[in-house]
Order: sequence, then C-alpha cells, then structure tokens
Amino acid sequence: MKWLIASDIHGSAKWAEKLAQRFDESGAERLLLLGDILYHGPRNALPEDYDPQRVAALLNARAEKICCVRGNCDCEVDQMVLDFPITADYLYLPVGKHICFVTHGHVYSEQRMPRLAPGDLFLFGHIHVPRCETRDGVTILNPGSVSIPKENSRHSYMTLDGSRFAWYDMDGNEYQHLDIG
Repeated sequence: MKWLIASDIHGSAKWAEKLAQRFDESGAERLLLLGDILYHGPRNALPEDYDPQRVAALLNARAEKICCVRGNCDCEVDQMVLDFPITADYLYLPVGKHICFVTHGHVYSEQRMPRLAPGDLFLFGHIHVPRCETRDGVTILNPGSVSIPKENSRHSYMTLDGSRFAWYDMDGNEYQHLDIG
C-alpha cells in the first residue's frame, strides 16, 4: 500500500490545497497526517492563507483515506469539525518486517522515544524539519512541514511505497529517499 505522509499544515489553505493535489495525483491509497492540522499555535506566525475551515473541508473530502495522530496544536474542538479521528498520540504501522512508531513529536520525541527494537522506525512531525537518520539501530524519519518549514528546509511531505520512503517538495519533486528492505 502506498501512503502519503505529511505534517504541520497549521491551518494554511494554500498548502493544504497543494497537499490535496499531491495526494490526489500520487496514487497513494492513504494519507497519514502527523498532527497540527488546523491551528497555527502560539509559537508560529500565521501561515500563508490561514483558513482552518477551508483546510477542514479539503481534508473531510478525503476523510475515509486519512489516518492521523494528534499534534500539540490539535484539540477536541478541532475534532468537532473533522470527519476523521485526530486524538491518538501514536499509532503503529507495519512496514515490511519492521514496526514504525508514528507520532507527532511533542509527547514522544527524538529525545524521548518509546522502546523500539533495532531495525524499527520512529516517524514524527513537530520540528518542521525533514529528518532521516539512524540512531542505536532505529531509523528516525520526519517529513518536514507542509506550511511552515524551519531551519531553511523546504515545504515538504513524504511517501511510503512498500519499503521505500521518499521526500518531496510541494511541487512533487523527489529530493531524498530511503529503502529499508
């Protein structure tokens, strides 16, 4: 199954529209959102074209294809306008022979990871910076941010197709990949 993985939309209708377009064109069967969907949060400036209601409508149109974890800017009132569950702090995703622990990054993080076996994966958002590294046998992955990239990174997302992760800019250009076998 092919997944498109994105994080940190933060209510930007402009970038949510780009994400929806990338998803629709990608051939992915599922959209995995790593939290911070509608609200920009007190530490971020308002993102471009801030319109949480439009973001909700774009995502609700694809609700049956979305899996999501809760970000630090997501709350129960957001759940009232979204047609898919957003309140789980984490989920496990089987990837080949490996387990991928999926979370936003504010409860479990690079500094506070759950116990994972060598070869497992830790996938998170929150920091707005793409990441691909191995530490103590665990592969750490981050798609970056759809709407508010940090540390001079690009607006980005990832895909998972079989055992291949790939990072893309929001124009759909692949710029990095990882085959986990």
